Amino acid sequence: MGKIKFVIKRTGAIVPFNPDRITNAIYRAAVAVGGRDKEKAEELGRQVVAILEEKFEEGYKPHIEEIQDIIEKVLVENGHAKVAKEFILYREEAARRRKADSKHFSKPSEFIPWAKVWRSLDWAVSHNLHTISAINERIRAGEFPHVVHECENLYETQLDTAAEMIKERSKDLKMVFVSGPSSSGKTTTTIKLEKRLNKLGMSFKPLVVDNYFFDLEMHPKDEFGDYDFETPQALDLKMINEHLKLLAEGKEVKIPYYDFKTGKRFLEKTSLQLKENEVLLIDSLHGLFPAFSQEIPANLKFKLYLEPLLQMKDSDNRYIRWTDLRLIRRMLRDSAHRAYNPEQTLLHWHYVRSSEKRNILPYCSNADYIINTSMSYEVPLYSSKLRSSFAEWEKKYKDDPLRIDAYTRAARVNKVLQEIEPVADDSPVPGDSVLREFIGGSILEYH
Repeated sequence: MGKIKFVIKRTGAIVPFNPDRITNAIYRAAVAVGGRDKEKAEELGRQVVAILEEKFEEGYKPHIEEIQDIIEKVLVENGHAKVAKEFILYREEAARRRKADSKHFSKPSEFIPWAKVWRSLDWAVSHNLHTISAINERIRAGEFPHVVHECENLYETQLDTAAEMIKERSKDLKMVFVSGPSSSGKTTTTIKLEKRLNKLGMSFKPLVVDNYFFDLEMHPKDEFGDYDFETPQALDLKMINEHLKLLAEGKEVKIPYYDFKTGKRFLEKTSLQLKENEVLLIDSLHGLFPAFSQEIPANLKFKLYLEPLLQMKDSDNRYIRWTDLRLIRRMLRDSAHRAYNPEQTLLHWHYVRSSEKRNILPYCSNADYIINTSMSYEVPLYSSKLRSSFAEWEKKYKDDPLRIDAYTRAARVNKVLQEIEPVADDSPVPGDSVLREFIGGSILEYH
């Protein structure tokens, strides 16, 4: 055990020193610029720790900023200027986000599709679904099934619009991207959109982007040592671009296969080629990320962006956060289909969110059309399913300096779920609803 035992976080919390986090930070910066040398990252991490041990006295608690300054210094002195630049840019971005958050919306965020948000709010107000108090009144009046119908109708209408827009461009179109952050409803939307377009005479071939993941051992990790599948650099972007370009030209490619059980990718496993009247359908977190399809001309692509843009206020006049809706959706889906404990989802959501802010949300304005996948009725259903769990998590993490984010989210969501009228019966929800992707009971076949 070295001299450094604890570290001071930006919040002022004192937490145990973990050298692996230094190595992970270096490796993540390297991956962002195309590097995949873990041994070099480990070597540089050891150098950083050695400098910390030499520079500070026994018992000293370095601030996280002091450690990051040394990381920059080590990267530059070892000739890794590109990696150092990426690391510096990441620090600067994080600092800007913290500053913006501290100002409480002093200026509009460029990450928010304001025009779509306004239309969503206008719809919510006109249907008396813009506050928890309002939806509670409707539920108590026995109107829950009608609320479900209104919400589903809005979603289906947006799908109709998207299908019409794609059809209008079908003459030149080679690929359709369905993108959006985690649990925004991409899978269901892709299936339903394809059915609509088939009726309009268009034919599709799916491209499963997960098959382009690098081997697990090459993935960067998060600060808790878990592999990060959320970053676009977890995907072989170079190979994706090469294959998209060839497919757009009508040529045949050999798609790799990624085995999630072993964490290994196998190259050239499945043949894929587009016929003259076929279009590639791509469902991906990172479909709007510039490097994902930078080789493909804009006129050959249609980019659809999904986000649950719920417009509903609580008793404190605060809007329910979209990220909280997606957190709950992912909890329910992962618990049912991936044997993943909902509490684990809460503990790692801050990392999902951090990646979204860097790699997904900034590009929503590049979309050709945006679909609001929120359902006002989903919150009452979640209250029935998870209100006791969030109350428990709020208490559990209240005084844990390592879990400040988990506590903040748990407390915020718990307040909402306690306020809203819980609904246990989900039978009014259609079997092909986007919400069935998360609460279960879908009649659609997910691949």
